Amino acid sequence: MSRILVAGVGNVFFSDDGFGSEVARRLLGARRLPPDVEVVDVGIRGMHLAYRVLDGYDVLLLVDTHAGGRAPGTLCLLEHDMADAGAAAGAGAAFDPHGMEPDAVLDLIGALARGVGAHELRRVLVLGCEPAGTGAGMGLSPPVAAAVDDAVEAVARIVARLRADEPFTAVTQSGAVR
Repeated sequence: MSRILVAGVGNVFFSDDGFGSEVARRLLGARRLPPDVEVVDVGIRGMHLAYRVLDGYDVLLLVDTHAGGRAPGTLCLLEHDMADAGAAAGAGAAFDPHGMEPDAVLDLIGALARGVGAHELRRVLVLGCEPAGTGAGMGLSPPVAAAVDDAVEAVARIVARLRADEPFTAVTQSGAVR
């Protein structure tokens, strides 16, 4: 069975960018996931996430906003190309501790794991939500706020399939994990 870390990512001071943090908060409050699945709200603490992953997780499920040109509040599930991440890190990709973009964090995770001989992630998934806006301001827009419950349900379905080693489509719309 895979060790799974679900991480809510985002900045609550930039409107819809706080989506991942809100989903993590709801997951933590509901306690709907199995006890061996860990949920964290990392917010903008990318370095914290990088070091946390070194604790031996097999799968990282990031919950974040993802601008893809869809209607605000639309969910999608993406899979990070682990081979591509390793190539970027191996090419000397610079890491800026103040720029906590998920791709930079994933590159750092791989580099740290190789550097200390730690277990590397097998899989990274991103449950993304199309934002309506990420300008300065507190609170999610109505369509993104409405997507939070769907995202909580999607995380539960994704985790169940990962734990059962069931295949599913890595890119979907509207939170429908197949």
